[in-house]
Amino acid sequence: MKAFLHSLAWLGIGVLAQAADPSPVQQGGAAKFVFTQAELHVLVRYYKPVGAGTNSPVVFVMHGINRNGRTYLRDWMPYARERCFVLVVPEFSDAEFPGAEAYQDGNIRTWLGSPVPRDRWTYNMIEPIFDEVCRRTNNHSVGYMIYGHSAGAQFVQRFVCFLPHARVLRAVSANAGSYMLPDAGWDFPYGFGRTGLGEGGIRAALARPLVVLLGTADTDPHHEFLQHSPEAGAQGPYRLARGRYCFACGEKAAAALKTPFGWTTSYAPGIGHSDKGMVPFAIQCLFPKEQE
Repeated sequence: MKAFLHSLAWLGIGVLAQAADPSPVQQGGAAKFVFTQAELHVLVRYYKPVGAGTNSPVVFVMHGINRNGRTYLRDWMPYARERCFVLVVPEFSDAEFPGAEAYQDGNIRTWLGSPVPRDRWTYNMIEPIFDEVCRRTNNHSVGYMIYGHSAGAQFVQRFVCFLPHARVLRAVSANAGSYMLPDAGWDFPYGFGRTGLGEGGIRAALARPLVVLLGTADTDPHHEFLQHSPEAGAQGPYRLARGRYCFACGEKAAAALKTPFGWTTSYAPGIGHSDKGMVPFAIQCLFPKEQE
C-alpha cells in the first residue's frame, strides 16, 4: 500500500500528502513533497546538486499546459548541476487546478467569473513553497528566480504583475501564448482591467525584472495549444509576434507613465515551441554573463 501511495504522489494527487517525503535534502539529491494550502495540493519536485551551499541560487520552473512537472525536472537537472542551483518544479494538477483559469490565470476567478479566496490563488503558493524548499535544503537565499514556458510563461508574466513584492530576483517568460498587457483597457487575463490593481499596479509590474524570451521559430498560427480568442489574436497571429507586441506595449506604457522599465527581451534563434530547446537560452537569461 505504501508503495502504491508513493507512486501516485508523483502524479500530483493532493490527497496523498502523507506519502510525501518529509526529510530535507541536506547533502544533495532529488526529492518531493505535497504542499497544501486552503485544501489544495501541489506536488513539488526539487533537486539540490551535490556541492550546493546555503546561499546557492533557487530557480523555480513552471510547467506548461500538459502539467508534466517530471519532464521539466528532468530537462533542467543537468543545468542545475552545471550552475549549482536548487531546482524547484511545482506541479499544478489538472484535477485540482482545471483549465487556464485555475493555473496560469492564477485561480483568482472561477470560469464563471466568481472571485476565489486569495489563499487559493496559484500565484500565492509560490512564496510559501520557496520557504519550504529552503527549509528542506538548508538554503538561506533571500530570493529566487522563476521561469515558465508556454502556459507556464503566462503564469510567470501574470504572477509578477499580481505579486509586486514577491522575492523574485529575475523572471523569464518563454513563448507565452498570450500576455497580461500593462493596460487597463484590456480586461484580465489580457490586461489590468477588472483586477483592481490600478495605475500603481501597472507601474510596479513594469519595474519588475522580467525577460520576455522568444523562440524565433515559434511562428505557427495554427499550433494546437495556441489561444485563438479575439483578445489573444489582437496581440498577434503567433507567439513570437505576441511576445514582441507585449514588450512594445510595456515600453510604451513605461514612457507614458514616466516610470522605470525593468523588462528586457531575448531570443532563441531557430527554436520553436519547445521547452527543452529553450532551456539553454533561459539559463543565459537567468545567469547573465556579467554575473559570472
